[in-house]
Amino acid sequence: MNKIHPTVIIGKDVILGDGNEILPYTIIEGPVTIGNNNVIGPHVIIGCPATDTKHTNCIHEDPRVIIGNNNIIREFSLIEQPCYEEKTIVGNDVFLMQGVHISHDVCLQDKVVITNTSVLAGIVKVLEGANIAMACTINQYTVIGQYSIVATNAACMKNVKPFSRYIPGKPLSVNYYAIKKFGFEAYEKEIEEYVLNNQELVSGPLKMIVAEFNFWVDKYGHQTY
Repeated sequence: MNKIHPTVIIGKDVILGDGNEILPYTIIEGPVTIGNNNVIGPHVIIGCPATDTKHTNCIHEDPRVIIGNNNIIREFSLIEQPCYEEKTIVGNDVFLMQGVHISHDVCLQDKVVITNTSVLAGIVKVLEGANIAMACTINQYTVIGQYSIVATNAACMKNVKPFSRYIPGKPLSVNYYAIKKFGFEAYEKEIEEYVLNNQELVSGPLKMIVAEFNFWVDKYGHQTY
């Protein structure tokens, strides 16, 4: 059963799962699909038109915002409809803190954390377990690698490698916190060589992570820090 505050506005073509709590003055405008056990609001907007100077409406026939399960979307956050791709996606176990702006065609994979007042431009990909610190701006077509972190107040103009820490003005470093949090301690030395010296990863789980990161990098063509 969903718990929806009476001030919430839900438009046409909004599909809700079960166990969601939608807090006061939230607006959800379809097409939107929301899974189970999410906490949304107050004052959240989901499904508003894309902020794009060429196309405010999606070029595809069936655009949709997809939000998975067990997410927390805090007050004054905004998630736009897709524009160039078919979907704007928020995965599972994602935490959007206060005032986060998710632009058109963004994809947030599972276990992503985006902290207060960060802004993601269109067609950004944030891969599993990544963390965007407070008041960051992420440029269009940027790929934020798995289990990486972007430092507070950074303007991120390039891709960020998996397991790395991007701090403007400093060399790329290793995100040891994520290595421990997500259970990659056995691969720590190999990860260090990858992040710091660009050595190829050979262990199975790590190869899969980097292969996915490289797929998106090759697709969108941005440089990597």
